[in-house]
Amino acid sequence: MSDLRILIIGGASLDTLQGTEELVPGGAGMYTAISAHRSGAKVTLYAPRPEPMPNALFAVNERLTWLGPAIAQEDFAHFEIHYEDGRANYVKAEFGTEDSLSTAELPDDLSDFDCIHLVPLGNIRRQHEILHTCRERGALRISVGTALALIDQQPDIAQSVMQNADILFMNEEEAARLFGSASAARSRPGQVLYVTRGRNGATVIQGDTCTDLPGVTAEVVDPTGAGDTFCGATLAGIAAGLHPVMAARRAMPLAAQMTEAVGPAALLRSSALPKPTLDDRVVVDEEQVARIAAVIAAGTDIAPFPFTGPDLPAVDHPAALDYFFASTLQQFGFWTARNSRYEQPLIATIDGEERKGAFYLFRAYLRWLEHDPERLSPAGQAALTKKDLRAVLRADDGTVPMPALDLHLSLAQRYGQDMLALGLTPQILLERVNESNSPIWSLLRYLDHISGYKEDPLRKKSSLLAILLQQRPEKFLADDEVDAPPIVDYHIMRSCLRTGLIDVKDEQLANKLVGRELLSEAEESAVRMAAHSTIEQLVERSGKSMGAVDWFFFQARKRCPEMTEPLCSQCVVDPVCAHRKSLFQPVRRSSFY
Repeated sequence: MSDLRILIIGGASLDTLQGTEELVPGGAGMYTAISAHRSGAKVTLYAPRPEPMPNALFAVNERLTWLGPAIAQEDFAHFEIHYEDGRANYVKAEFGTEDSLSTAELPDDLSDFDCIHLVPLGNIRRQHEILHTCRERGALRISVGTALALIDQQPDIAQSVMQNADILFMNEEEAARLFGSASAARSRPGQVLYVTRGRNGATVIQGDTCTDLPGVTAEVVDPTGAGDTFCGATLAGIAAGLHPVMAARRAMPLAAQMTEAVGPAALLRSSALPKPTLDDRVVVDEEQVARIAAVIAAGTDIAPFPFTGPDLPAVDHPAALDYFFASTLQQFGFWTARNSRYEQPLIATIDGEERKGAFYLFRAYLRWLEHDPERLSPAGQAALTKKDLRAVLRADDGTVPMPALDLHLSLAQRYGQDMLALGLTPQILLERVNESNSPIWSLLRYLDHISGYKEDPLRKKSSLLAILLQQRPEKFLADDEVDAPPIVDYHIMRSCLRTGLIDVKDEQLANKLVGRELLSEAEESAVRMAAHSTIEQLVERSGKSMGAVDWFFFQARKRCPEMTEPLCSQCVVDPVCAHRKSLFQPVRRSSFY
């Protein structure tokens, strides 16, 4: 985290708040910058800089690298803010010299910054000009904020700013003005849009995928800068490699905490960051993690799977990359339900051999690889029809055993469309990520914008693709000092529950898991988040790679299966297992796993 570099352009002020006489630090740029710093980034603020520096700004100044033209204190921006219904209203606004900010003292090379954020600057035309200058100077990722009054003044320029940015932050009113309604807000391929909803939380928009995050409860004293705090903390999370949804989820407690004090006081603390509230219905058993990690560490035959064999492409097949990108996004939903309960896993005969779930799908996609490899390309997937998909997935008895065929078709088409819109093929994407400092994290960031992968905040299929590409004999993905994140599917969760790695403290949820009943989104998330944390710890404590740990648990589908009695004598963790054999994985239809 200490190596993250973020540049914030514009927006520091000294403000007068309702009920106080003292001047307090303010401005969208200041709140964004100081919250990014509080979240672990090294932050440069480019904004008019008062000389001499007022006492009220000392604490801010010492935490940032503050660049920009020096100005007299009387020319510094000032706002008078009152509150109504828990929201900040600007009853007086003096932008000072901020709206004339130029790029004269901006570094000529901006490629070293992980992210650059532009506040509205009181002049959206100036924001538009600086955005293009930043792009010309090598900016890797540009974020922008919006302002309702500026949108109204120059809507065409506002639209251009929005189209040319990589990340957007706005509130519901601004989204309604730009899109007709907040619910209609969407982002272009490759772009992430955050719409804040005050105490009701925020919506994360990745193309046509929208994720609503609930608000965090707070005893509000001063709501000024809450949205900017959310922005800065979210940008720090994105720069650190988090999925856009997880970055926002991590940022929300800090934004809530900030409102419980006057001005940015909470952002100037050195204490640990507030964390998202965990669902305590399911918890990690730390002692059991230590016991099972020791068993895995001692297992000399616990190693990564090379993703080769009769169900997978031959080594060095020219269309292997297209195959893996197109098929891995389909690795989900291999089970059926009846009367709101789990019925059975997908097991069917294909090409004369019985296959289950993931390997049934891998074998089916070989048909395209062998007879019509162009169908696996992004263009081929974008043009896919239901007839095409049914033909490739058909079992030997003529049936199509996939329980969510329409969802598989939609994701295939949208994957192809996103790749085409971004000008990518799997080959081009791999060339780019292999040139980066961290190929794995670079790949994950790309996949955050590609349908079939981007929807899951925990990145199960993205991480699976990463280790697959790294472990194949061709070494499609270059070696990396960091490991892939956990690959949390239903096999992992079933193993975590049965071995006692995670404990279900809620009796109602435990009974639903035993009864194999359909779960709510929140119930499923409680189990999956605990399993995610567990696998992270197992990888760290065992010293094994994510690929090795994942393959160990994936093989549990044979020794600890869904429909028959577990074969405990064949399991290496049997001596330390909790033997909670009646527990079952969460039953919820999802495209995540």
